[in-house]
Amino acid sequence: ESHRLYMQKLDEVSKMQHSFTASIDRHRKNLKDLTQSLNKCSKGLTGEEAKQVEDIKGHIQERPNHFLQMEAFLPKKNGIYLSLVLGSVNVNLLSKQSKAAYKDEYEKFKLYVTVILLLMAFICQFFVSNRFVDAVLNFFFVWYYCTLTIRESILISNGSRSVIAG
Repeated sequence: ESHRLYMQKLDEVSKMQHSFTASIDRHRKNLKDLTQSLNKCSKGLTGEEAKQVEDIKGHIQERPNHFLQMEAFLPKKNGIYLSLVLGSVNVNLLSKQSKAAYKDEYEKFKLYVTVILLLMAFICQFFVSNRFVDAVLNFFFVWYYCTLTIRESILISNGSRSVIAG
């Protein structure tokens, strides 16, 4: 019974997200049309009318920021890289807590694996002269790079702006 209720609520959330995304797209289009109309009509206005048009343009310029804030918690399509690697899997994290936890886990992963690979490279350079061990180390470097790019792409698709700097 609880599973059925969960699935019903999940379906409702999915429909609401789709509806909300369509609504935001519709509002964006309307704002674009309104901006074009204001630009056409703004010629030859009196001082008071021109001031009102500028106020309206100021409000219109604030709206895209509001849309971005609203879209931060809506599902987005994966980028090209994630689509190639993962397919059409939804990688969106919906709550701020889950986004922060994923970012923290990413940073820990980066730290731990970097230290391990640094130690392995040091050992291979100075203590072990074996082609097999060197090949294994190179495999781990490639694996690390691939894993990082996937995790960074997931973070970027969830709105993180500090991946490259972090």
